[in-house]
Amino acid sequence: MRLIRVTALTAVATLSLLVSGCGNTDDPAPSGSVAPTAQGPKVVASTSWVGAFAKAAGATNVTVVAPATVQHPPDYDPKPSDLAAVTDADYILFAEFDGFAPRLKEAAGGTGQLIPVQLENTPDAIRSEVTRLAGVFGTTATAEGWLSTFDTEYAKLSQQIRSALPSPPPVAASHLFMAYWGEFAGLTVAGTYGPQPVTPSQLADLTAKKPTLVLANAHLPGANPDIPSAKRVDIVNFPGADLDLLEVFRTNTERLIAAVAS
Repeated sequence: MRLIRVTALTAVATLSLLVSGCGNTDDPAPSGSVAPTAQGPKVVASTSWVGAFAKAAGATNVTVVAPATVQHPPDYDPKPSDLAAVTDADYILFAEFDGFAPRLKEAAGGTGQLIPVQLENTPDAIRSEVTRLAGVFGTTATAEGWLSTFDTEYAKLSQQIRSALPSPPPVAASHLFMAYWGEFAGLTVAGTYGPQPVTPSQLADLTAKKPTLVLANAHLPGANPDIPSAKRVDIVNFPGADLDLLEVFRTNTERLIAAVAS
């Protein structure tokens, strides 16, 4: 079940900026060292999620504008020194829902190629975007190798969660932007909330579905309601500074297994 596509997020993500708690520096992302730079075209990515797609596609010289430690990177307010990196970039990658995307476009000044990236941590979306970016970078062979590894790891991690599930599997409520993780985990997602703040009537509707898990958006902590008798699992979409997209899947696997085990 694919409850969101980032093509649709262009419309709804603006609403996510209304949610409180988006801009502090509490780091919900997987830990990781700073991604090294190397030879090759200079790629500037708006966030670590965008940068991870570029790295998976074969880019080796990637600079990220919003620090991975920012809780909700699309809300980051770039400093002039951040934007300076854009001026000599070969490629500038961003998501349309990044609040500072217009500033990146302006800073580019027509010198680098602007490339919007559709972000969603599902196999179909990842394969589509990584393959497309590799075609731009001329790194198709590298991307195909990464995608082969991703397919194997995705299947392994998904099976680990499914094997840990009780019978019957838990019923979950989910933030809209995290709902596809239910499919990854083999969970039934009975209802979603967000990106707007949850109203009392919406909370009552979610509570009536009797979920035992809440797939919470770790990047928007103020957006996640407390549902009686439901255990909250903080799910991440943005990787750490190492731009390792697979680490996002490992982190969420660990958190989901811990939640269902308890």
